[in-house]
Amino acid sequence: MDTRAPIAYSGRSLLRPRYYANDHSRDVLDITLIEMAVTDARAREPTLDGAGFTLIAHRSAVPDFADRVAVEEIYRAEIVALVQQLSGADLVLIGSPGIRRFSERAPQSGVLDNSRPARFAHVDVSDATAMALAQRAAPPGRSLARFVHYNVWRAISPPPQDVPLAVCDARTVSAADLIAADAIFDSPGKPEWSFEGLLLAHAPAHRWCWFPDMHRDEALIFKTHDSDRSRAHCVPHVAFDHSACPAHAAPRASIEMRALALWFA
Repeated sequence: MDTRAPIAYSGRSLLRPRYYANDHSRDVLDITLIEMAVTDARAREPTLDGAGFTLIAHRSAVPDFADRVAVEEIYRAEIVALVQQLSGADLVLIGSPGIRRFSERAPQSGVLDNSRPARFAHVDVSDATAMALAQRAAPPGRSLARFVHYNVWRAISPPPQDVPLAVCDARTVSAADLIAADAIFDSPGKPEWSFEGLLLAHAPAHRWCWFPDMHRDEALIFKTHDSDRSRAHCVPHVAFDHSACPAHAAPRASIEMRALALWFA
């Protein structure tokens, strides 16, 4: 089911863009909507080392993803095992709890911490952030041969999704398209903290893809950084409005886990 959608790209007018996890009234962004083709990738079988993303069947034993204890005790281990199997890494780590997001029609959107869909094209971590996180996570005395940051994204609402996720084929993204920005985490009752992420400037070569009608027993896995430049490096992604989604469809709910895979020299 190929479609077209406005993709929220970043302009280049700002010296240093910044965006907040919760209070978007404080964002300093230069955003332009550009309509792009979004290709149905289900029949294309993209790979992690080629396009930088893939969709796999994956059943979770978590009965309810709103149960943070179950997510921590069950889902974390499931994602470690999944990324270990896919990557063959020496060590896989999960650095943060599962992030649940909801389309704006859902009552939880913007109420829970960091719960709105990501409405502008971005990459979770810059090269500098990716390296710093990997070096910090490596066991003492171990030298890194390679490291990869993954995002594992799952729809936990029934299909169709009103606000699905689009991913950009890594082979169509150049370094010149990526703009450094500050990602600021403003969780209620906690000190603000930040790291460097990336925004995406428009290029006609970009090839956007999506997986229509995702369901609970499959997972979209994509790279946000690979230190091995002979493979797909990073995958920009963005939430978009599915114009053909019926008005009565349930608001999109999703959960993502961010995993770090390490190989040692």
